[in-house]
Parts: sequence; structure tokens; C-alpha cells
Amino acid sequence: MSKENNDIDLAIIRGIRSGNSMSIDHIYRLYYPPIEKMIVNNRGSREEAQDIFQETVMVLYDKVINTNFELSSKLQTFLYAVSRRLWLKQLTRGASKYNVELVEEQHEEALIAEEAVEEHEAMEANFAHMEEALNGLGEPCKTILYDFYIGNKSMNDICEKFGYTNTDNAKTQKYKCLQRLKKSFFKK
Repeated sequence: MSKENNDIDLAIIRGIRSGNSMSIDHIYRLYYPPIEKMIVNNRGSREEAQDIFQETVMVLYDKVINTNFELSSKLQTFLYAVSRRLWLKQLTRGASKYNVELVEEQHEEALIAEEAVEEHEAMEANFAHMEEALNGLGEPCKTILYDFYIGNKSMNDICEKFGYTNTDNAKTQKYKCLQRLKKSFFKK
């Protein structure tokens, strides 16, 4: 999760806790459109999308006010997952004996989507943990690893940048930095 998105999400949560109605306005402005699209694309109307999103915001509000809620994913991911579950429940409630198969199929799709959201959240947590481990390395390791793996710089460029006598010395340093990063990352 980018720091900017994280800051916005945390500011919204703090705003809800403090009773700032602007936080709810931000939620609607930022996160309603993709949820409306999901519901309309899955046999729903705009009015139903509004109802579902209202329920979703109430779930979030309730969690923030009445529990020690801590956001472990993007707020958008959380709201989308809750909205999807609520929409699926509504579809299931309205199912007649003639469209039960369709609802079961949608339920399976929802479970797959839910697993994808959970997998995405786990991957996001791993990326955050990796970023934390990388930031904990200090210099020059952080920059060497960043330049090589993210910036796609050659060992020759890294050698020149850090003043190593040859690329073998730069490779050795990169290897040591990578080992420190692995040790830091896997000690959790």
C-alpha cells in the first residue's frame, strides 16, 4: 500500500472515530464508484448499489466505533469485500427455485473473489514487511539493492556510483546486503 493511500485511509478512520462527517463524504467520493459498477454489472440497479454501499459504510462505522478496528488492507479492498458479501446475500435472499443454480454459481465466484482479496491482502502485507526490512538495512545496502532490483542498474553502474574498485567487489557487497535483507525479512 502506498504511503499516500495509507495516510488517506488512516485519516478517514481517525475522522470516523472523532465524528467528522467529512470522512464519510470522502468514503463515498473515493470508494463508491467501483462498488456501484460491480453491483450494476452483476444484475443490480444503481438504487441497490446505493443501499448496499450504505450498509457497507455502516459496517465500517460500527467496526471503527465499537471495536479496536485496525485497517490491515487498503480501505478500498475492505469496502469492496464487504459490499460484495452483502450483495451476494441479497441475491441469495431474492433467489427463486428457478435461479438457484445461478446464485450458486455467483456464490462460487464470490468465494473466488474473496480468496483473491485475501491473497492480495497477504501479498500487500508481505510487500509492506519487505519495505520495512529494506528500510531497516541502512545505507549503502538499501540503495544497492534498490538500484539493482528495482532500478535495473548494472553492476558496473553500481560499482561506479559507490566507488568500488571492480564489479566483483560490488557483487560481493550486493550479496552480503541481500543476505542481511533475507535474515531481517524472515525473522518476523
